[in-house]
Amino acid sequence: MDIREHLLEGQAIPALPLALDESRRWTQRYQRAVLRYYIDAGVGGIAVGVHSTQFEIREPEHSLFEPLLRFASSEIDAHLQGQRSFMKIAGVCGATDQALKEARIAVDCGYHAGLLSLAALKDNSLEELLEHCCAVAEVIPVIGFYLQPAVGGRTLPYSFWREFAEIPNVIAIKMAPFNRYQTFDVVRAVMDSGREDVALYTGNDDNIVADLLTPWEIDGETRFIVGGLLGQFGVWTQRAVELLAEIKQARLLDEIPRHWLTRNAAWTDANAAVFDAANGFAGCIPGIHEVLRRQGLLKTIHCLNPDEVLSAGQADELDRVCRAYPWLTDDAFIKNNLSRWLV
Repeated sequence: MDIREHLLEGQAIPALPLALDESRRWTQRYQRAVLRYYIDAGVGGIAVGVHSTQFEIREPEHSLFEPLLRFASSEIDAHLQGQRSFMKIAGVCGATDQALKEARIAVDCGYHAGLLSLAALKDNSLEELLEHCCAVAEVIPVIGFYLQPAVGGRTLPYSFWREFAEIPNVIAIKMAPFNRYQTFDVVRAVMDSGREDVALYTGNDDNIVADLLTPWEIDGETRFIVGGLLGQFGVWTQRAVELLAEIKQARLLDEIPRHWLTRNAAWTDANAAVFDAANGFAGCIPGIHEVLRRQGLLKTIHCLNPDEVLSAGQADELDRVCRAYPWLTDDAFIKNNLSRWLV
């Protein structure tokens, strides 16, 4: 598989949540079910060990980073059996020593790329950040990650992304600043670099459709954000895959049908409930878990950190958006396949 070509085709890539039982122990049975659900829903890859998977998997008392990466990689291979192209993406975090260690683990576990978080380097200079990125890119192909400050990221200027785009082993950038100005900084930086082999992916769960439909034009050149690497794609995944396919067809039209604007607003509203935007995203991971628990794919909504729970009123908000936007959900698909996945 040519990973650049695969990404440039535009894929729906969910971020994998961690499956825990009533005692907050990792349950491979339910983890396997979620992985199979994503694959059968038609995703083009899965990101493991990222924010949705809980950064606490790296802590010594849990030590789940390598076991989870190895398990997910093996299960993906076993379920797919080489039937189609598929990307395995590992979250890579921490200062340079830790990031290099995680990148080597990912390569050893069969991952194709690392989604590189810079959250641990908040006080480093831009030059030091770029040196860090170059070092990791020598170990594994890198997907850049512009993470919103509300959940641990930092503001990164156009100049950083322009230099970042020059790193040879950069294959894509996930833009998740939840900010239109900063998103455009990345698009412009990549376009100005001339790197047509660097795929643009949205991580802006609050503006999915608009990101994917917009023809970004600079000096007569046009680029699209081709796909999504999203926490939101971790729920109602079959519909997300179908909607991305519909968006690709809509891009070919001279005029975008008006209903896509309505869909963009609806998906944003639904994401606000799942990610708990009303409470500064405090319940974003439990919100993902709750959707999957209701569908039978997770046993509990537990997180490794017992303080991470649904916010007051968040469950009611999930009820509301499910009633309001039934076209976004894929309950029937899961119901028809759950017994096959949950073995």
